[in-house]
Amino acid sequence: MNDLQPVALGDEPADLVVADGRVLLPELGEFQSRDVAVVNNRVAALPEDAEPVIGPDTEVIHADGGAVVPGFIDAHTHLDVYQCYELAYHRSLEGGTTTVVSECSSFGAFGPRGIEEFLAATAYLPVTVRAALPPTPLFDTFEPPQATDEEAAQLVDLLGDDRVVGVGETDWIHAVGRDTPAEALYERARELGKPVTGHAAGCRGEKLAAFSSIVDNDHEAITREEVIERAENGIHVVGRCGSIRDDVDALAAAIDRVDPAECSLSTDGVWPRDLADGHMDRVVRRAIEAGIDPTDALRMATLSPARHFGFDDRGSLAPGNVADVVVLSDLESVRVETVVSGGEVVVRNGSATVGPRNREYPEEFYESVSLSIGPDTFSVPVPGDDDEIRAISLEGGLLTGEERVSPPVEGGELRADPGNDLFKAALLDRRPGHDDSFTGFLTGFGLESGAAATSLTWERPGVAVVGADEASMALAAERVAEMGGGWAVADGEVVAEAPFRVAGTCSDLDVEETATLLGAIESALRSRSVGVERPLLAVQTLSFPGVPALKLSFSGYADVLNREVVGLR
Repeated sequence: MNDLQPVALGDEPADLVVADGRVLLPELGEFQSRDVAVVNNRVAALPEDAEPVIGPDTEVIHADGGAVVPGFIDAHTHLDVYQCYELAYHRSLEGGTTTVVSECSSFGAFGPRGIEEFLAATAYLPVTVRAALPPTPLFDTFEPPQATDEEAAQLVDLLGDDRVVGVGETDWIHAVGRDTPAEALYERARELGKPVTGHAAGCRGEKLAAFSSIVDNDHEAITREEVIERAENGIHVVGRCGSIRDDVDALAAAIDRVDPAECSLSTDGVWPRDLADGHMDRVVRRAIEAGIDPTDALRMATLSPARHFGFDDRGSLAPGNVADVVVLSDLESVRVETVVSGGEVVVRNGSATVGPRNREYPEEFYESVSLSIGPDTFSVPVPGDDDEIRAISLEGGLLTGEERVSPPVEGGELRADPGNDLFKAALLDRRPGHDDSFTGFLTGFGLESGAAATSLTWERPGVAVVGADEASMALAAERVAEMGGGWAVADGEVVAEAPFRVAGTCSDLDVEETATLLGAIESALRSRSVGVERPLLAVQTLSFPGVPALKLSFSGYADVLNREVVGLR
């Protein structure tokens, strides 16, 4: 007989009881007046009255009529950017989040050892963290693959790790209608029954049908029609509401056609300043506000992602499950009162009883930004007789377009023209031993003077720089390198900075301090007339080929839809 049965039968006391609550049974989609009895960190039973198993040493949590629900699961996020999670996880717990499925493409720049370090850094937190293995080091669409053949084989082997839930997000441009070096990852995932995450922004029709033969879930549906089309193609729909986008309205509009059981909720990333307002509690609340029934919204944050990712011991409070329990004092506002994670009470009265945990990373994680910058790094010689050249145009958020511009010429070189909203934009390879770089042009940023640089570049281990003059660009980039990564704004001198010492993408400062420094970066840009809605997002995604239409690579512009590298002409 196992250790749960004596408690379920009322013969032995429980370790912990959550009493007097309305317990969500997500399998039924309803609340019932039940208690939750826990022993050895697992749910033993859901009796109508747990009084018989309350002993002298049993801890009793009184829900006082509140909703008692399974711990929330973030079905898709990015924990290896902005903030070391061991210094921020307690904020997730305060938002009722007890399980997180994370991409780790930034740590993945270190190859398999980077993934292993991510798993080690999150292994002993009172939050369950599961990794999606990044395929990005294998892609060859715009640059040679970052991974060696040996590293590629090691990545395939890592899929067998129990803490790896599947393959991370694949931009459709890398895989639809073409051979991809990541195919071995997809085949191994299929053998293991682990899902592949898609990034299907702009993918529809026959292309989406082809993509659905590779991927199992996608978080890029931004309209009702796109939600329905993904469901029609058997793709698990992951709605999101986080620091990058809020597409919950699209999901809510499609619920009349799409079974809520086939949908999950996620953040797709929560930046430090937003963590103060919670984690998955914000997403569930937003879903309810959008018109999704509360029980459906809760299921999308509990049982649905658990079943999709093969978590057979969570997502529900059924006996045998890990005791991840959230007590909500108010259902409609999703106000988190108490959180039990793995049988441990980690939040009381809305405040975490656990805190940041320091960690020392391998030396290479602090030495990941290596730049060789000279006076001519950002120089652009006049490319022939044609007055017009290509430039990236900011279209809002992550989206960019392509336009033709005529930069001023000085000393045989093309210059930025901030008075006409024309700037230089560069991507530098920051990997030690690499010095590739490309400098192009950007419109729509609105920078009056100076430059901004960051090593938080999506999908490429680089430093992105946008500036009104070459001297400020060099100064900002040099400061990023000196700090070991992060953000810098320069205008004759460095006027704002935020160090991201770990892997060049994560701050190892307190989450509140990180938020303050990032606020100073944005303020420095705003004071120089940058008017785009989200300037930090605009700069860091100039390297991201997952959305159209023109991006930066180390050797030219990445023409996303045509899947080729093009030059200024």
